[in-house]
Parts: sequence; C-alpha cells; structure tokens
Amino acid sequence: MTVPAFFGYGSLVNLGTHDYADPTPATLTGWRRVWRTTSLRETAFLSVERCAASEIKGIIAHVPDADWAALDAREAAYQRYDVTHEIGHHRPTAVYQVEEAHRAQTGPQPILLSYLDVVVQGYLQVFGEEGVTHFFDSTHDWQPILNDRAAPRYTRHVPVSEAEQALVDRHLTAVMQNAE
Repeated sequence: MTVPAFFGYGSLVNLGTHDYADPTPATLTGWRRVWRTTSLRETAFLSVERCAASEIKGIIAHVPDADWAALDAREAAYQRYDVTHEIGHHRPTAVYQVEEAHRAQTGPQPILLSYLDVVVQGYLQVFGEEGVTHFFDSTHDWQPILNDRAAPRYTRHVPVSEAEQALVDRHLTAVMQNAE
C-alpha cells in the first residue's frame, strides 16, 4: 500500500512542530504561497493559491496511519487538494489551502512574528539560507507584522535563536521596503 503524503509549505517545514514520518524536501509547481485574511481569527494565515508560473519549496511527509481526518483537524481552516501530479513524487500527495468560505474581504490582518519565526527556522534547517531567501521571495500578499516575540501567540511556537530572529528581521525589512 502506498502511504499518502502532504506537502507542507509553512510551519510544517519546521520539523520541531510535528513528528510526521519521512519528511523529505520537495517542490510544488503551479502554486504560490500567500498570506490570507480570514473570518476565523484576527491574524493572517499562510496559504497557497494556484499560479502556473510559480513553484514553492517545502516538505512532503507521510500522513500518520493514512488518517486524513487527524491531519484535516490540525489544518481545520484549510481545504485539502490533490497535488500528486504537481509535486513530482509517485505517492498520493495533498496540499492545504485556506478555504474560500473563510476568506475575509476586509483590510489586512497582522502576521504573528512568532509564527513567521517558526516557519523561517524550518526553512533554514531544511534548505539553508538559500531556502529562507526562497521563502521570502516566493511569498505574496504580505500583511503588517505583529511583534509577539515577548509573549508568543502562535500555538506551535518553538524557541528560535537570536541569530534566527535577526535573519527573519533582515528579510522582513527587505520585503516590507519592496512592498511600499
């Protein structure tokens, strides 16, 4: 039996946030990473959307016990899409995208800096500094940042070093300057 997999492109790249089996670096073609405002909470979600000219790096990992229901519960704000043919692997693979029904049409919602720190730490560990640059270059629709490092609000927060925080800050400064 082929074990199904998921493609992680945000906090799931940080292997310290889960214990899913066989995490492997991968590239998803035909999609781009975006920040999304929703009606579910006051802060932005990281999501993906189809974009033929784009590709994003991330990881694929086994769905534990092939139990999609448990993974769907972790990713409750998202809808699962089959991307087996866009991932370049031979096992069934899905990606999670914020459900259209949850998208808010209001103004921007802040990105939790504690969340971004966790995501970037994962990209640094899996792909090195080049992967961090790829993350920032391939992520769109940046929102204002809420600095919650002193009291992290992100539920899967893991400690990050001062050097990792400085790396995030340096890239954020460049992204925000380019957005102006």
